Amino acid sequence: MGGGPAGAAAAIVCARAGVNVTVIDKATFPRDKICGDGLTSGALRLSEELGLRPSHVPSWKVIDDVYIRSPSGHRAHFPLPRDRGQFAAIATRQDFDAAMLQLARDAGATIAEATTSHDVSVTSDRVTVWTDTYGPITADYLIAADGMWSPTRKMLGLKQPDYRGEWHAFRQYWRNVSPQAAEELHIWFEPDVLPGYVWSFPLADGRANIGFGVHRTTHKVGQMGQIWPAILDRPHIRDIIGHDAEPEGAHRAWPIPARLGDLPLTAVRTLFVGDAAGACDPMTGEGIAQALETGMIAANSILDAGPNHPGMATNTYVQSVDRSLVKDLRFAAWLSGALRTPMGAKAVVRTASFNNWAARNFARWLFEDYPRAILGTPSRWTRDMFTQPGSWR
Repeated sequence: MGGGPAGAAAAIVCARAGVNVTVIDKATFPRDKICGDGLTSGALRLSEELGLRPSHVPSWKVIDDVYIRSPSGHRAHFPLPRDRGQFAAIATRQDFDAAMLQLARDAGATIAEATTSHDVSVTSDRVTVWTDTYGPITADYLIAADGMWSPTRKMLGLKQPDYRGEWHAFRQYWRNVSPQAAEELHIWFEPDVLPGYVWSFPLADGRANIGFGVHRTTHKVGQMGQIWPAILDRPHIRDIIGHDAEPEGAHRAWPIPARLGDLPLTAVRTLFVGDAAGACDPMTGEGIAQALETGMIAANSILDAGPNHPGMATNTYVQSVDRSLVKDLRFAAWLSGALRTPMGAKAVVRTASFNNWAARNFARWLFEDYPRAILGTPSRWTRDMFTQPGSWR
């Protein structure tokens, strides 16, 4: 259920293994998805593993240079490796999600677009999804990739009351941006936005995704529309965006769930993935890599268990997600505490840019080139864990 990155990844893995797969989504692809559009090293590696090629995504933009400005005004350069593959990229979700779903279609999955689900029934041996277009669709398992407010969770009686996410983000596309904004990725730690941040992410054709995110414990979502014009008028931000830059359409906002490990990950013959599992990075708000990974883990858990062992499938999924993601995201949540004050954010930027070695490795860590908590989990250590090449080398 759901044709975004998590659902598409699960469908690709299952379909390539010869399993009958139906992807149900209320949207018709390509469709816009409110997002910062950033793809980390982790997201790129998983995308490459699934068979995606950058040429499949028209808005694809490789990132080599990252600039971060601390609350004190210190601007630091964090270069990503060159000539060793891709370590970060920006692509609109409209293009990226459509390309991923096409891979699922090419693998043999049935894509039921423009289809609304209005009920789910589960027995010990089957799951049935009741849809408005195709009627009942019955399967051995249901992978719920249907977003933060998962209708599947609600229909199964597992709704989380009053949950609105940990973060809220605000995005607008801009055209005619400056040469800097068209090529470089910029992040500003503004004192009145901490522990959130303002971003400018370059896209193809002289465009950029510009926005900011705030934490619900420190900001009211209703204030974001008032903060936005003031942010854009700040000289150090406007100088990067460009004085001739123009917005494309209205700004849009969306909530970000970052509570993996707190939400139930499974129900009878049902596995929750991506935003439905709360699987976003609590420090950056990034969620595409986590969506792809949870979708792939869910698919492999089902394939390993087979149709007659649902308990094995759900147990394997929970254990695998815990091993692969939960420790890293909890570590990221702990680290994000350092960004709650201007002094803390200033110290982080200064320390990370202390020398070329620190800057280079901080950039790779920030973009999930290796797991957040890898130093504290020796079982995941490998000889090349800090030197592996990027994607599509």
